[in-house]
Amino acid sequence: MDRHQLQAFCAALPGTTTRLYDDARNVLVFSLDGKQFAYFKTSEPERWRFSFRVSPDRFLELTDVPGIKPARWMARFHWVTVVDVRSVPDDYLTELVTWSYRRALGTLSKAKQARLLQPDGAAG
Repeated sequence: MDRHQLQAFCAALPGTTTRLYDDARNVLVFSLDGKQFAYFKTSEPERWRFSFRVSPDRFLELTDVPGIKPARWMARFHWVTVVDVRSVPDDYLTELVTWSYRRALGTLSKAKQARLLQPDGAAG
């Protein structure tokens, strides 16, 4: 999976919004009602590196894998960075991102979850 496919996957998750921050941050953020679940760095060094949240157990497992490291500033919250998304098997990467998405979703109230997961065009 390349970065374009991964961006499309993240953006297609129900209720996801994207925001591109320029200048000091240089990140493309994927979030649910303001709760981030993944982001791409859009500047050098390591342009297009991809970060997301994982469970504490997965954090220890993944940070031992070459090409995956603790996310700068966010590692204390169990975020990891994949330097090149093509180096991670597609199924495993989508599983990890889906976990991060569900983790963000779970922090929202039940009413917000229902609203975000409501199909487009449904009466609400």
